[in-house]
Amino acid sequence: MASLTERMIGAAMLNVATYEEVEADQTATSQAAIVVAIVAVAGAIGNYFRHGGRGIIGAVIAAFLGWLLWAGITYFIGTRLFGGTATMGEMLRTLGFAQSPGVIAILGIIPFLGWLIMVVIAIWQLVAGIIAIRQALDFTTGKAILTALIGWVIVWIITAVLFASLLGGAMAGVR
Repeated sequence: MASLTERMIGAAMLNVATYEEVEADQTATSQAAIVVAIVAVAGAIGNYFRHGGRGIIGAVIAAFLGWLLWAGITYFIGTRLFGGTATMGEMLRTLGFAQSPGVIAILGIIPFLGWLIMVVIAIWQLVAGIIAIRQALDFTTGKAILTALIGWVIVWIITAVLFASLLGGAMAGVR
């Protein structure tokens, strides 16, 4: 069994065997959660000059909620709409490790290049997520892409509604 670091590197390198390993290892869910936390902190540090030091705790909480939401939605779409076979734990593990490329988000702190680094990471994580979905649900790349795209739209709609609700509530208190 590989270490957390070896698994993160394997996931970031888009190594299918790594995704299969974490999918099968029922004890790796806590490791996947650690990956989500590490990536959230790296991203918060990388965005330091744009947003200041505030928000690291919020970033970690949002990362965990996003991970749970993304895994739940892709699990539902993949198993119900496309006939994939997986457990929720398998989705959590593979999608948690798919966030591994985000560790380099700490480089977002570099002036003038930070935004470009973040774009590259987002694309990299999307590709890793598609591989994670494909491996966890045991189906084709095409179905994994469709699952990811449909799931992404649903996550963004939910996020927009929640943000609007929170912002609306905050604005109602300001008169």
